[in-house]
Amino acid sequence: MNENTAKKPTGERSHLEMLEKLLSSTKYGSITLIVQDGKIIQIDKTEKYRLKD
Repeated sequence: MNENTAKKPTGERSHLEMLEKLLSSTKYGSITLIVQDGKIIQIDKTEKYRLKD
């Protein structure tokens, strides 16, 4: 475990882990973080599928 991960509260670590998982599983699309009072309260993922002719 590196220094940055060790200093983060458990909630922040789980948010970052979820974000990493979403990023690695998204080929095309977007991920939006909703923040309130400096804390992530919601993560939206929109995935796009490219259709070939």
